[in-house]
Amino acid sequence: MPINPNLKLVENILDLKTIEQAPTRKGYGEGLLEAGEQNEKVVALCADLTESTQMHLFTKKFPERFIQMGVAEQNLAAVASGLANYGKIPFISSYAMFSPGRNWEQIRTTICYNNVPVKIAGSHAGVSVGPDGATHQAIEDIAITRPIPNMTVINPCDTHEAKKATMAAVGIDGPVYLRFHREKTPVFTTPNSQFIIGKAEILWDSEGSPSPTGSGRSKPDVALIVCGPLVHNAILAAAELEKEGIKIRVINNHTIKPMDEATIIQAAKDAGAVVTVEEHQIQGGMGSAVAEVLAKNYPVPIEFIGVQNRFGESGAPNELIEHFGMGVSHIKEAVKKVLKRK
Repeated sequence: MPINPNLKLVENILDLKTIEQAPTRKGYGEGLLEAGEQNEKVVALCADLTESTQMHLFTKKFPERFIQMGVAEQNLAAVASGLANYGKIPFISSYAMFSPGRNWEQIRTTICYNNVPVKIAGSHAGVSVGPDGATHQAIEDIAITRPIPNMTVINPCDTHEAKKATMAAVGIDGPVYLRFHREKTPVFTTPNSQFIIGKAEILWDSEGSPSPTGSGRSKPDVALIVCGPLVHNAILAAAELEKEGIKIRVINNHTIKPMDEATIIQAAKDAGAVVTVEEHQIQGGMGSAVAEVLAKNYPVPIEFIGVQNRFGESGAPNELIEHFGMGVSHIKEAVKKVLKRK
């Protein structure tokens, strides 16, 4: 199995019956608590959603370093900016639809324009929020955060990576947007797996397989560039495509800004075709960022998996992933489609 052994992923990564499941927001709560234990400058502000966003772990241990802002997301950003100007490292939490959704101008002007180290945790992103429906399903949040100067944008793939991303964000001397999900998803990394902001990881790579002609090693046919929990769907798709003789490289592109351009460009050179996968609108999201990099440096055929210019709907999380064309079968179809364009 062409899983990257250096990343120390779980052994049962392909077994949906036995693999652990946990929401990425859980990792955020655990990471924020540990960050607070390690650095007394870390403070927390919430817009009336402490338990939903898992900020309650921090508030119980450090009540004197927590401010409940209530349902006032614009004030949430503005007050955090003021605290950051006086030496604190504030984390602000809400549903992503409301922060950065409702308070985008305050994030842009009071946080990013001043380049202060506020960390914006947008929970309940994507259509997998489920029954809450279109009003609560943030599928535009990457598109509105990544164009802002000074902003770092991260979408972790599972709960362990979410914890690492939260703790690593403390060390960024500037604004960071951290994107988290509500629903339980497969936990396929481990506490020992590598995570570095700005460094994409190759999780699965068929490049190491012997060439059918016996001449050295073959390269992948398609590179799957993915962010968020859908990385696991990409790995499942890669395993199935491998059985069909299609070689895949799966890249966990967790840091959308600043993107690991070198890894993305090399994947395009090696494979000659790319499929991007994200639980977000395809316009302006991670796939758009990849396309910008490749258009400038190494253009190749690209297919985009994500929400196709639609609003969300109510339904069960996994049902919605399938309904909006982001399941394993849809990834496989996109791979076969892009192969025809090489």
